[in-house]
Amino acid sequence: MRDFISSKSLRFFLLPILTSFSFGLSAQQYPDPERYEEDFQQFEQQDRLSPAPEGAIVLTGSSSIARWNDQAKAALAPLTVIPRGFGGSIMHDVLHYLDRVALNYKPRAILIYEGDNDTGLSRYAIDKEMILADLNLIIGKIHRELPETRIYLLSVKPSISREGVWKQAQAVSAGYRQIAAGDPLVYYVDVANPFLNNDGSVMTDIFVEDGLHLNDLGNAIWGSSIKAALMPMEARHEK
Repeated sequence: MRDFISSKSLRFFLLPILTSFSFGLSAQQYPDPERYEEDFQQFEQQDRLSPAPEGAIVLTGSSSIARWNDQAKAALAPLTVIPRGFGGSIMHDVLHYLDRVALNYKPRAILIYEGDNDTGLSRYAIDKEMILADLNLIIGKIHRELPETRIYLLSVKPSISREGVWKQAQAVSAGYRQIAAGDPLVYYVDVANPFLNNDGSVMTDIFVEDGLHLNDLGNAIWGSSIKAALMPMEARHEK
C-alpha cells in the first residue's frame, strides 16, 4: 500500500449526513471561524498586490504551516507553492474558509496540516470523528469543484508540550491514512516519524521554548519531509 494517498461514491453518499453532523455540532463546540477574518483580508490584500499563480500548490493549516509561510517557497523549490497557513486553526476553520484559502486559486494540489490544535486544546472538545467528518466534507468539496486536484494530508506531528494527547493525535493520523488509502487523489504524508528517536520518543532539540513550535532544525526536517512527499508527483507538473 502506498503511504501518501478516498471511495468517492461512498463519500458523496455520506456527504449530506456528514454535513448535518458537522454543522449540527459547530454552534456548540467549534470556536467561531470568523476570528480569522483579518488574516484572510491580509491574504487577499497580498493577492491584489501580487496575484498568486493558478495551477500551484496551496499549503494551508495551523501554526506549523503559518510560521513556515515565509520559508516554504525556498524550502520546496522548484515547486510553485502558495503558503496560506493561519496559526491556531483547526480542521473546521479550513472547511469554513476553503474557497478563500484554496479553491479560488485553482491549485493543482492542496496540502493540509490540521489536527494538532483539534486534539491539543481541550477547550475545543473536538474528537476524532468530528475532525474526520470535516475533512471528508473538505475532500468532497475539492473533488466536486476541482476534480483533478490532488490533496496531501499531513499527519499530526509529535511535540513535547502535547505528549499527553499523542495517542489521540496518532488516532487522527490513522484516520487520515485510512481516508487516503481509498482515494487515488488523496495522499497521506508522514511528518511524525521524522521527529521521533529510535525508541519512539520525540526529539527534544527541534522546538522553540514552548515545546510545540519548530525551531530552525525542526523546520529543516519538516520541509525536507514535505518536499520528499510532494516531489514524485508534483515535479512533473511544474511549468
